[in-house]
Amino acid sequence: MLALPPISALAPRPKHAKRRAPKCPGVYSTLAGFPSFLPKEIENIKDPFARTFATRIERLPVSVSFSDNCIMSSCVRPLIRSKTSPVVLLHGFDSSCLEWRYTHPLLEEAGLEAWAVDILERLPRCDVTSKREHFYQLWNFYIKKPMILVGPSLGAAVAIDFAVNHPEAVEKLILIDASVYAEGTGSLADLPRVVAYAGVYLLKSIPVRLYANFLTFTGISFSTSLDWTNVGRLHCLLPWWEDATVDFMISGGYNVSSQIKQVNQKTLIIWGENDRIISNKLAVRLHCELPNAIIRQLPECGHLPHVEKPNSVAKLILEYVQEDCYKEMECGRSPTLKLHSQSLHK
Repeated sequence: MLALPPISALAPRPKHAKRRAPKCPGVYSTLAGFPSFLPKEIENIKDPFARTFATRIERLPVSVSFSDNCIMSSCVRPLIRSKTSPVVLLHGFDSSCLEWRYTHPLLEEAGLEAWAVDILERLPRCDVTSKREHFYQLWNFYIKKPMILVGPSLGAAVAIDFAVNHPEAVEKLILIDASVYAEGTGSLADLPRVVAYAGVYLLKSIPVRLYANFLTFTGISFSTSLDWTNVGRLHCLLPWWEDATVDFMISGGYNVSSQIKQVNQKTLIIWGENDRIISNKLAVRLHCELPNAIIRQLPECGHLPHVEKPNSVAKLILEYVQEDCYKEMECGRSPTLKLHSQSLHK
């Protein structure tokens, strides 16, 4: 059964939080509180956590070498800026930062500086190199500190690629039900564009998304599955999504299996024991191949633990961050992070 964060996790900005910079012109919120750049179908979503999280999505301008214009980059910025390493949350394949609607509020309530970043953006070139530079420039201009980078599913491949190429930006990794052994987009890269567009059109259809939910989650009702389908395909309704997805597919995608042993950062692997999309055997393989990794498995949980068991995932992330606080205490220094573990449900 899904455990939701306490409603207090969605409280207004605390008094000690820094004021956010004004949003860029053209992206002000609608009367309902949703940013105007989101598809109008956001109004049909019932999940209160998704609706609340969506009101916090904003677009930040990011300069990149391959475009004369700034890339307007979607993310949820933290309510607080901490002295500890920020936690930066990526998302899985063909998804969005709304994946973190349940876990992100728990991390913030515990005092962490938590970012949720969209990695599917409207880039002039939607290939791995361009995505890496775009994310690096976002980190360099806005986040500015070595981060604990969290990658679920295909987001784990993004995280590994980024950590290997920009080790100065990544202090630790957290990989959740990691999709890191696929050879990019495989034969899909060779499809004629007209066929690729037909496949992408099918990918955003409600029946396909409902079936994906059936494989991903266990024990949720049809009404919940339908609403989560609407959440999960919202980004597909953006006018540029089909072009970006086809470009990424034809580019070959992420192929990071050869980079795994090059990861020097300490890594936490989280895996749902009932994952029907990626075998648990690959979790064991990943644990063996990463030079410095620990693994934690979650019982009665599928492919997206941060959606299905947000309290358990938040607890694991907090404990992972808390290790550094314990080290500071052992060295006679005051810890810089106060964890409010009482906000987590068992």
